[in-house]
Amino acid sequence: MPEDYTGSTDLPLTSKGLIQVAKMSARVQKEFPPEFIWSSTLKRASQAAGILGCPVAYLDDLRERQETESIREFRARAERILSSIEENSKAYKRIAIVSHGGMITKLIESFLPLPHENNVWFHSDNTGIHLLEQTPKWKIIRFANSTAHLNGDEPAANG
Repeated sequence: MPEDYTGSTDLPLTSKGLIQVAKMSARVQKEFPPEFIWSSTLKRASQAAGILGCPVAYLDDLRERQETESIREFRARAERILSSIEENSKAYKRIAIVSHGGMITKLIESFLPLPHENNVWFHSDNTGIHLLEQTPKWKIIRFANSTAHLNGDEPAANG
């Protein structure tokens, strides 16, 4: 991302970003291909979602935190959108969400569910992959922020 980048700035992927997304896409398609994708409408996320090669729905609420939005409002938005995604994804065995670092943290907080007031941050590198699973009994984080695809490393069996 350029030096003047901020979370809600709507910039397209750079040439480096396109390479990173291609590597991420190849890994996702090989190891855990989604049947459906929910994506932020910001250009960099929507470009990444389009490269994954399956149906995509674009949601404004998956965008990064807005300058006028409090932390509490941001978390509430994440909870609403996660609930909506869960409700509208029942027909799919595996979905992907393409979003941004702050929103990913708030989605994981909501998924677990962590208290609204906490000191937890789930770091997300560009094209970092977080694999979360929900079963009738458990909520499982298989791995978080895996970037093995960027290093040319073969990912471990579980991430």
